Amino acid sequence: MRLFWLSVPSLALLMVPFVTLAVLTPWSDFHTAYGDGQAVAVSLGLSMVSIPLIIALGLPLALWLARTQHRWRSLVEVAVLVPLLTPPLAMGILLISVYGPYGSIGEMLNAVGVSLNNNAPAFVLAQVYGALPYFVLSARVAFENVPRDIEEAGQTLGASPLMVFWRLTLPVAARGLAAGLAIAWVRVIGEFGIVMVFCYFPQGIPVKLFINLQNDGVGSIYPLLWILLVTTLPLPLWCLMRAGKPRKEPPPEPA
Repeated sequence: MRLFWLSVPSLALLMVPFVTLAVLTPWSDFHTAYGDGQAVAVSLGLSMVSIPLIIALGLPLALWLARTQHRWRSLVEVAVLVPLLTPPLAMGILLISVYGPYGSIGEMLNAVGVSLNNNAPAFVLAQVYGALPYFVLSARVAFENVPRDIEEAGQTLGASPLMVFWRLTLPVAARGLAAGLAIAWVRVIGEFGIVMVFCYFPQGIPVKLFINLQNDGVGSIYPLLWILLVTTLPLPLWCLMRAGKPRKEPPPEPA
């Protein structure tokens, strides 16, 4: 019990901003600003594209990192960590340098009629860069926690590597992968720095919050801020609670 009271200051520190938000929100005049609905549609709609891309790109890399003993593993881990540790503002500038109209890859894309500048594909690309490293690292830990003897037993029984992955590896790692998906979702919906620099249009929720703050002051952003929290938090909270529940052991068979 004494330990609980020692933890109260940190808990109070974490909760003060949210309690303050609930108190200061003008509930009697709760309305969104012009363009807020479109920003919500942009964030949620394009996240339905970026999240499957992140899963498809991240799972093979995470599984390789969890299973390989290749001498390049450390180098690949660094390649994953560098985008994660790079400040979002700097990452946005780097994306402009690569994919912008005058970037190295951007010029080649423009030559074939493809543009990654202030459009939906650029927005999705910014979300992927913001969330993919987080998902890869979380998924790698989840795969590392899968006992190898389970996979070896499946292979011994004649299952193909793909069947072992779908029937054994993936279910056992599901809770860790859920935690990685939760982190990726928060990063995708809430990404501001990369999107702000690399893809100002179309405007998602974070960029629209910034615009509302600049134009009308802090009092005008509370409704959209609530929408951001309501759309961002339920999925990760559910995933993290599922990941934290202890597995139910099967009942012992009668002798």
